[in-house]
This record gives sequence, C-alpha cells and structure tokens, in this order.
Amino acid sequence: MTEPSKPPPMQAEIAAAAPDDLQLVARAQAGETAAFSELVTRYRSRAFSMIYQMTRNEQDAWDLAQDGFVKAWKNIGRFRGQSSFYTWLYRILMNVTIDSMRRKHIQSGTEFDDQIGLRQIEPGAATAPRVELQPAEKISDQEIRTRIDGAIAKLSPEHRAAIVMREIDGLEYTEIAAQMECSLGTVMSRLFYARKKLQALLKDVYENI
Repeated sequence: MTEPSKPPPMQAEIAAAAPDDLQLVARAQAGETAAFSELVTRYRSRAFSMIYQMTRNEQDAWDLAQDGFVKAWKNIGRFRGQSSFYTWLYRILMNVTIDSMRRKHIQSGTEFDDQIGLRQIEPGAATAPRVELQPAEKISDQEIRTRIDGAIAKLSPEHRAAIVMREIDGLEYTEIAAQMECSLGTVMSRLFYARKKLQALLKDVYENI
C-alpha cells in the first residue's frame, strides 16, 4: 500500500525556510558568492527601478545597478547590520548613480544653494501634477508623463536624487539625510528648490489641467 502524498508546503513554511537577508550577508561575508548572488536576485529589480528613475535610460540603469552590486560585494565586509541590507545597498546604488551623472556633467541650468531660503520651505508642497486626468482633458496622460520626466532630467544629480527618494521611493526626510550623508536642513532645501524648478518647468502643464 502506497503512502498518501504529503500536502504541498504552505507559503509561510516556504518563507520560513528561505534565509533572511542577514543570514545571506553573513554567508557572503564568509566568502560564499552564492549567498550574495541570492541577495542580487532579491533586489536587482528594485535597484534597476530606482536607478532608472534617476537616469531615465534603461541600459544605463542596468549598467549602474551592476556596478553598484559589484561595489557592494567588494564592501560586504563593512556591513555591520545597523540598518537593513537594502538600506545599505540603496546608499551604494544612489552614490554610484550620482557619481556617474556627475562624470557625464548632467547638471541643471541653474544650481541652487542648499543653505538659502530655508524659512520658506514647505515640506508638503506639491512636486508635479498627478497623472490622473480624464480623456477629455487638454493634455494626455502620456504627454504629461513625458513632460514630467523631461523636467526631472533638468535637475542636478543631488536635487534629482532627493526628489526620487522622497516622491518615488517614499523615504522619510531623516532617511534621505542618512542616505545622502547631509543635514536634514540640506535635504529640505534640496527638495524645496527641486520642487520650485519643476513647478516652473511645468507651468503650462499646471495651467492645462
């Protein structure tokens, strides 16, 4: 008589069986490349998405993600677990991206002084129009998306990074300051000026929605 087949494992059991990030990091720090490869598999899509929001170029995003992971592997011994692995990785990816943009001289037409105008900062100010229009509106969703992307591309690397972290990745101000290794006031100033420039570049978009 054959034994009844065992039921498939529940999703929770599958999740419990998978090593967490810190376990994989510990194994990677011991020289296990397969453990780091699993971390890459877990986060490569998020890494690409974040970098693409900065570069707006698919090939550049994949190349920079690869560069970031290589740098993370070389520096894995420095990870001390004081934050999540992805928070640590995010900083590396963002720095690699900003450095690349600086080398390519991607700058805004007018640079802003991070220390000016802090009294006028409105942290909750709108960044750009929401792409939630009805079909009868004057400007199409795609056209607005293209205009917004083009406006973001005119920001300097630091201002673009602040906008991406806050408006797209949803980081808190303190998290952005930690990632960019600057003061909270500098973060607020960069966001303030980035928003003002976007609003100026997208003035006609605002007028048509």
